[in-house]
Amino acid sequence: QVQLVESGGGLVQAGGSLRLSCVASGNIFNRNVMGWYRQAPGKQRELVASITRSGSTDYADSVKGRFTISRDNGKNRIYLQMNSLKPEDSAVYYCKLSPPDSWGQGTQVTVSS
Repeated sequence: QVQLVESGGGLVQAGGSLRLSCVASGNIFNRNVMGWYRQAPGKQRELVASITRSGSTDYADSVKGRFTISRDNGKNRIYLQMNSLKPEDSAVYYCKLSPPDSWGQGTQVTVSS
């Protein structure tokens, strides 16, 4: 059983910053990829950023240059530093561990204009 718990969401003005954190526990041995996804109302869940155990990263084009994903393997944590936030970044942000896929419950990020 794998548990993922996100934290760090909240309300911020446009141009501001937030840092999301996700901690994984349970049987996570050999799970290589951790990532952040987001889902806004009426839209599909989309990849924001991912990072492998070795540190290779991937970002959605919409967040490149503004968001940074990082990983602490010793603490089974990943982080998402979000800068220059825009109203269109508002969504529920989910942490994912794979393979196979395990999801957190999500944390709300709201960016006001």
